[in-house]
Amino acid sequence: MDILSLFKIKKQCHHEKVSPCEDLAYCPDCGELIENRWYITRCACCGLKLKAVLKNGEIVPEENFCHNCGSHEFEPEQVSKINCIDINYAVLVRTVIEPYAEDITQSWTNVQHSPNYKLLTHT
Repeated sequence: MDILSLFKIKKQCHHEKVSPCEDLAYCPDCGELIENRWYITRCACCGLKLKAVLKNGEIVPEENFCHNCGSHEFEPEQVSKINCIDINYAVLVRTVIEPYAEDITQSWTNVQHSPNYKLLTHT
């Protein structure tokens, strides 16, 4: 019996083996579909890029103020594609993509020995 079973702590996957180079990938540890999202923070006053970090699930700047204007306000910004300049300021957030399921069932049947097929839908 291990110590985790005594406290009934459920181990949560952090998806660390998912490559940051890919936009979407399956985690080799848990098998979930993971989307890599890159974020940077900008000063709300002057728009200067600030180094972003992840604290308690929130994207915040590493420093508490802007070195250019002294403002304490910031805005997180999602970057669609990361480049070599922004990678020094960016933070990677791995999010789980939930599977998409439709409520429609379709099936094809042969209609009275003819080569044509008929689509049956059920909602």
